[in-house]
Amino acid sequence: MTRPPFAEIKSYQEFAKYYWYRDELVQICKELGISSSGMKVELQRNIQEYLKGNLITGSQPKRRVKPSTSALSLNSGLIECGFTFGPRFREFFAEQTGVKNFKFNVDMVATVKKVKEDGDKSFTLNDLLDIYYGRKSYAKYDNSALQWNRFVKDFCADPQTAKMHNKLKIAAILWTEVRNSTREKIYTPDLLIEFADKIAKQ
Repeated sequence: MTRPPFAEIKSYQEFAKYYWYRDELVQICKELGISSSGMKVELQRNIQEYLKGNLITGSQPKRRVKPSTSALSLNSGLIECGFTFGPRFREFFAEQTGVKNFKFNVDMVATVKKVKEDGDKSFTLNDLLDIYYGRKSYAKYDNSALQWNRFVKDFCADPQTAKMHNKLKIAAILWTEVRNSTREKIYTPDLLIEFADKIAKQ
C-alpha cells in the first residue's frame, strides 16, 4: 500500500504504519498549527495528540535553573545542579567511571531530557550513573530515526549487491518503496527481485 498524503489519514494507527522523515513531521505540525519543535519522537507524539483531538501549541518557556556552585556528588539532584552535557559533567562522570574520554550514551541523553520535562527533582547523578551502567531504565532513545542507516548497512552487506554500481542510489530506490509502504522498514534480498524494473531504470 502506497503512503497517502497526510490529509487523507484519519487515525494515528494509520499514520504510524508509514515512515516519516523529521522534516516531513515538522511541515505537518506547522500546517496543523501545532508545536513543530523537538526530536522526531516528540513531533510524532504531537501529531498523535492532534489526531486524538488534543492540540499541543508549544511549550511554555522554561525558567533556567542556575547551576549550583557547590561541589558535585552522586547525591546531587540532576535539576538542582543545573546538569548539562558540558565538560564539567563529562569530567565528573569520567572520574566516577574511570573512563578517560567519557561520552554520554543515548539513553542518558533521553533520560536527562525526560527528567527535565517531568521536573523530577528526586533524580540524582547517581541515578544517571545507573542509567549508564544499565542498572536502571528511565527513558529509552527512539531508534526509529536510525532505520535508513540500518537499511543501507544491510543492503551493502548483501553479497548480491557487492558488484553493483551506484549502491547508494539503488538503496534509496528500494528504501523509498519500503518507506512509503506499510511493510516493515528493513532491507531484504527479495526487494531486489520485487523492484528489479525500477532498479534497471536508474
